[in-house]
Amino acid sequence: MLIALIARDKDGALQTRLDNRAAHLGYIEETGVVAQAGPLLDGDAMIGSLIILEVEDMAAAQAWADNDPYAKAGLFQSVDLIAWKKVVG
Repeated sequence: MLIALIARDKDGALQTRLDNRAAHLGYIEETGVVAQAGPLLDGDAMIGSLIILEVEDMAAAQAWADNDPYAKAGLFQSVDLIAWKKVVG
């Protein structure tokens, strides 16, 4: 099952993002369920994340999201998990 994780950073949280980036990228590599990922941008500023997870079910997506080092560091203002269907690409 593919799940789009759309997370919005808290205002003024760039340093939190930068401080936890290596742990976040390590978590992505370690878990092996991320099909695509990258920051959401406003101009050149990073304001959130879009991550496509390939997981068994929504509970697995929620568990992944809860254990992301960015989430544990309190980076996000909001996180939405939405079932997603790949059509192109």
